[in-house]
Amino acid sequence: MSKVVAVVGATGAVGTEMIRMLEERDFPVRRIKLLASERSVGKRLTFKGEEVPVEQLTKTAFNGIEIALFSAGADRSREFAPPAVADGAVVIDNSSAFRMDDGVPLVVPEINPEKIREHKGIIANPNCSTIIMVVPIYPLHKAAKIKRIVVSTYQAVSGTGQKAIEELREQVLLALAGKPVSPKVYKYQIAFNLFPHVDTFQPNGYTKEEMKMVNETRKIIGDYSIMVSATTVRVPVFRAHSESVNVQFHRRLTAAEARQILSKAPGVKLVDDPAQLRYPMPIEATGQGDVLVGRIREDISQENTLDMFVSGDQLLKGAALNAVQIAEKLL
Repeated sequence: MSKVVAVVGATGAVGTEMIRMLEERDFPVRRIKLLASERSVGKRLTFKGEEVPVEQLTKTAFNGIEIALFSAGADRSREFAPPAVADGAVVIDNSSAFRMDDGVPLVVPEINPEKIREHKGIIANPNCSTIIMVVPIYPLHKAAKIKRIVVSTYQAVSGTGQKAIEELREQVLLALAGKPVSPKVYKYQIAFNLFPHVDTFQPNGYTKEEMKMVNETRKIIGDYSIMVSATTVRVPVFRAHSESVNVQFHRRLTAAEARQILSKAPGVKLVDDPAQLRYPMPIEATGQGDVLVGRIREDISQENTLDMFVSGDQLLKGAALNAVQIAEKLL
C-alpha cells in the first residue's frame, strides 16, 4: 500500500507544505524523492525525522516513482510531467498547465472525487482562489443550483511565492521607518497598499487569474451554464486568501438554510456570529485545512441571492493539502 513519492518544486512555498502534509496526514510513503532546480541541489529537507537531499529535476528523475506531486510552475509541468507519466507515475499537478485539458480531471476531493478514476496519468489541482470558493458554495449548489457568481478576492502575497513574502516584510519595515520603498517582485509597493491585478491581463479586460476562477469553477462543478465574474486583488497579507462571494441561485435559499448546510459540509468551518464579531479572517484561516465561511446573508438587491465571506489558507487547502487529499483518494 505504501508508495514511492516525488515532490517536484520541493523547496518552494507549496512544495514544503506538500512535504509537511504528507507527514502530518501519515500518507503511506515508502520512499520520498525531493526534486527542484539546479540551484537547490544539495539542500536537505526533513521528512519524518530524516534529512532528505534535494535532487535536480530532470526527465530521467522519475524511475520507480509512483506518485509525483508537482508545484514548480506551468512551464516545468509541461516539460517534466509527461516523462514522469511515461515512467509510470501518476502526476498531481498544482500548476495551470493541464487544468482545462479535456482529458485531465480537475479535482477538489470534497466535490468531484469520482473524476480521479478518469485520469490518464495526470490529475490537475485547481487554482487556489477557485478551490477556496468552490468548497463552500458547492454544498449550496446541490441544494438550490447556482445561476451566477460574482466574486472579489483578497489574495495574500504568499500566493506569489517566498520572494513576495520577503518583499512585504521588508517594505513594511522601510515604510514604517520613513524610508523609500523600491518594489522588485510587484510593479507597485504592496506594503500598506493593494492592487486589483493578479496574473496577466487578457484581451477581454479580465486577468488570467480571474478567468481561471470562471473556467475552473464550471469544470469542477460540472455545470457550464453557471455565469461567473471575478475581480482578483492582491493585498498586504502574508498568508491565506479571502473572498467576498455573491451567489445567485435558481430558487430561494435562506441564510439560515445555508448555515445549516454549511455547518455539516466537508472541508468547511462555519464562522458566522456577527453578534460576537465572529467572521472569517485570514489570520485565523492560516494553518487550517478547512475553508472558513461567514457573513452569510440574503442579498437585499437581488432575489434568490446570498452574500458570504470566505477565508482559506491558499498554501494548504488551496494547494498542498488538496493535492495530498487527491493522492489519498488514489489509494
